Amino acid sequence: MGSLPPSSSSDFHLHLHPHSSSKSAIDETTLLNLFKSQQSHLNFFFQHLDLSQTLAFTTTLLHSSGTIFFSGVGKSGFVANKISQTLVSLGIRSSFLSPLDALHGDIGILAADDVLVLFSKSGNTEELLRLVPCAKAKRAFLISVTSVAGNALASVCDMNVHLPLERELCPFDLAPVTSTAIQMVFGDTVAIALMGARNLTKEQYAANHPAGRIGKSLIFKVRDVMKKEEELPVCKEGDMIMEQLVELTSKGCGCLLVIDDDRHLIGTFTDGDLRRTLKASGEAIFKLTVGEMCNRNPRTIGPDAMAVDAMQKMEAPPSPVQFLPVVDEQNVVIGIVTLHGLVSAGL
Repeated sequence: MGSLPPSSSSDFHLHLHPHSSSKSAIDETTLLNLFKSQQSHLNFFFQHLDLSQTLAFTTTLLHSSGTIFFSGVGKSGFVANKISQTLVSLGIRSSFLSPLDALHGDIGILAADDVLVLFSKSGNTEELLRLVPCAKAKRAFLISVTSVAGNALASVCDMNVHLPLERELCPFDLAPVTSTAIQMVFGDTVAIALMGARNLTKEQYAANHPAGRIGKSLIFKVRDVMKKEEELPVCKEGDMIMEQLVELTSKGCGCLLVIDDDRHLIGTFTDGDLRRTLKASGEAIFKLTVGEMCNRNPRTIGPDAMAVDAMQKMEAPPSPVQFLPVVDEQNVVIGIVTLHGLVSAGL
């Protein structure tokens, strides 16, 4: 793991005084010592993890033809649930099975081709031990993931993975703050190994996250976020600038798309162009047409381009722009995509 700044104190553990009447204080040195202590405990895990056990565990999950269930009690249960959800997000059939609910009917979901992974620091969790014979009766494959050698759960499961634990960060070595951290690291690392082994593509991953920024950036195309038809601020190159102010300001795009009679794009005229023209021409602006002052070489984009590419094109040098006209292969205007619209879409 990476290194933290050096500390002047060799004692990494916080000494608490629960019965002290004075107010406690936490300073930077105390926090640094705790982080360095946790780093040391995590390094112990990495240095002593049995990779052959981990490989056997990962391979078993990879070749499972059924559903991969995870179970645990307390903090280990939360970790087990989270790891299950990670697998689901990767397109792997998985679910969390509450050990209590399993004994009251939910175990009916288990089948002979399923895998049941049981997370427990001690390996002596009573609720999980009661679940084991019931799961075996369903002929599921049982794997225990524990941190105490010679535990009861490991002796009754088909496979055990030992997660080396030096001690908890808790000064009393009781609160499960390091053990749950290594459980999470272990589970999520295995999940990414499965992701690679299954050759999951970015597009497949995005399909599982359609509402998130990840999914939107890989799924949404320009046509999905562009304004079109009556929403477009269009005008002809012979139109007088001052006669197009309503069109310029009412469509919320900050520009005019200058088109010919066949809707081919001629150029663009922005509210910035209006300010610059007014400053340079004064009253002469009343005699100027949009075509005389428009930009005839604007950046454009096609409707089938990815929306995230549109944002990158807007931000590209030499200077960023707030919109892109959307044109087809014949340079016919079919829409406009704005930076505001992309941001509003969650990109």
